[in-house]
Amino acid sequence: MVKKAFIERDHMPKILITTSSFDLRHIPQAELLAQAGFEIILNPHRRRLTEDEVKSLLADDVVAMIAGVEPLTGSVLHSAKHLKVLARCGIGLDNVDLAVAQCRGIRVSNTPDAPTLPVAELTLAHMLNLLRSISLADRKIRDAKWSPVMGSLLAGKIVGIIGFGRIGRKVAELVTAFGAPVLANDLVHIPPLQNVKGADLNRLLGESDIVSLHVPYTPQTRHLIGGEQIGRMKPSAYLVNISRGGLVDETALYDALVENRLAGAGLDTFEQEPYAGPLCSLDNVLLTAHMGSYAKEARAKQEQEAAENLMAAMRELKLLE
Repeated sequence: MVKKAFIERDHMPKILITTSSFDLRHIPQAELLAQAGFEIILNPHRRRLTEDEVKSLLADDVVAMIAGVEPLTGSVLHSAKHLKVLARCGIGLDNVDLAVAQCRGIRVSNTPDAPTLPVAELTLAHMLNLLRSISLADRKIRDAKWSPVMGSLLAGKIVGIIGFGRIGRKVAELVTAFGAPVLANDLVHIPPLQNVKGADLNRLLGESDIVSLHVPYTPQTRHLIGGEQIGRMKPSAYLVNISRGGLVDETALYDALVENRLAGAGLDTFEQEPYAGPLCSLDNVLLTAHMGSYAKEARAKQEQEAAENLMAAMRELKLLE
C-alpha cells in the first residue's frame, strides 16, 4: 500500500528506471509496485541519459529510482524534490554525488556482486580477441580477403591488473587458468594468491604484456593512464579498459597506437558515450558499447537485486507498506 501522504497528492507517485534496458517481466516487484499505486517510468531513449534528460525525467512525483550510469550530479539530485531512494543497477557509484544524496536523505544502494563475472569475462574476451585478432580476421573475410592473421597466446603473458577488488580478482582467476601470471596493483594490500604478485604502478606498467583497468572513476583516477604511463609500457603491450571511461587519456592512447608505441587496446567505456572518435579508425583497437554487465543471466540477477534494494529502502522509509 502506498503511504497516504502520497495518495493525497495530485499525481500518482512514480518509480523511474533509467538504465538503458530493464526487463520488467523478470521483476515481480514491478507488479507489486504498480498494484500499490506507483507508476513505473522506463528510460524512453534506451541509452545512457544526459544530465538534462535525467532532470526532465526526475519530475516532482518521482520518489524512487533504479539508476544506470547516467550522471546523477548534485544539480540533478537537488532538482529531484521528492526523490528518497536511489538503487543503482551495477557496482559503481562514481556517477552519483553521494555527498548531496546523503545531505538530502536519499538512500543509495548498488549491486556489487552480480556484475563481477560478466565484466571479468568480457575483459578476458577483449584480451583473447586482441591477441588473436579475431575481429580483424572476421572483417577481412567479409571484405573477401582470405588472410589468416598471426596472433599470440595468452599463456605466458604477464597480465597487469590495476584495481584488485571483486572484478580484478576474478580477472586474475580467469587469466591464471590460461597460464598467465599476474601483477596486481591496488591501494589495499594484495592477498597472497597463486601466480599473483603485488607491484607498484611503474613496475606493473613496465613488465606487463597486457594492462587491465578495474578501478572506479574519481577526480584522482581521471587519466590514470595518460601519455607518461603509456610511455612506460612495452611497445608490444595491450591496454584493456572495461571499467570506466575517463581512466584513459584517449588522445594519448590514439597517438601511441598510430606511432606503434603500443600494440593495441580494448575499450568498453569512454569519456563521451556513445563514442565516435578517432580510435574507431584503427584496426588494432577493439571497441564495445559499455556492455560489461550485459550477460542475460547476470543482468537478470542484477536487476532483481536492484529491485529488491529499492523495495527494502521504500519499506524502511514507510513509502510502501
